[in-house]
Amino acid sequence: MPSVFLSPSTQEWNKYINGGTEEEYMNIVADRMEPYLRSSGIDFVRNDPSRGASGAITDSNAGNYDVHLSLHTNAGGGDFSGKLRGIDVYYSPYSSLSRQLAAITANNFEYIYPDPDDVNILPTTSLGEVSRTRTVAILAEIGYHDNYSDAEWIKANLSAIARSLVQSLCDYFGIPFVEAGPVRRGTVSTDGSNLNIRSFPSTDSQIVGTMPDGASVTVYGRTGNWFVVRYGSLSGYSYSDYITFD
Repeated sequence: MPSVFLSPSTQEWNKYINGGTEEEYMNIVADRMEPYLRSSGIDFVRNDPSRGASGAITDSNAGNYDVHLSLHTNAGGGDFSGKLRGIDVYYSPYSSLSRQLAAITANNFEYIYPDPDDVNILPTTSLGEVSRTRTVAILAEIGYHDNYSDAEWIKANLSAIARSLVQSLCDYFGIPFVEAGPVRRGTVSTDGSNLNIRSFPSTDSQIVGTMPDGASVTVYGRTGNWFVVRYGSLSGYSYSDYITFD
């Protein structure tokens, strides 16, 4: 299954005009992304806030991730302080996949941000979490925290922002977005044979592992006739008819 290095801001010194910090609210967004990531079958690791941006880059590059997603909010400087609004999604001009992910993310933000014309994608060679990461990376500046209207919108839409980001990841990976629900423990019931774990909810997709009859499995969500499951270190999709619940 796809894997993401999730890197919310560590900038506790960036104060919101209506209280709180960039680090605080981007971590709340990341917290609210987690149930959607699990239910949609996306593995993830979060940054260590004590290591800052450079540590996040090092840790991301040390792993084998499909996407590095950095979450921030913006601020206007000097004469523009408090006067700017909008969402900017930064991508690497040297990566067509980075640009593709940025475009998908911006497109989905347009559905929830008050002024879709102020949602943009921008190339960058200076932002380290985009330019120095080994995998496909974007950095999303989700509104201006020194603008009262934007700061109010961010705080009122934390769950919608989280949902939009996971929807964008699913669109990019080409997998179904699955609404978050209760996590359940199920049992494989196949009358003796193994149950396949697949990379996509289709019998034509790759088999990434199997589970024996009677195995205990974690079920995160459902799409059609398929469950999103985790068994040990494996995650993927298994046919729902062969998993039962007490």
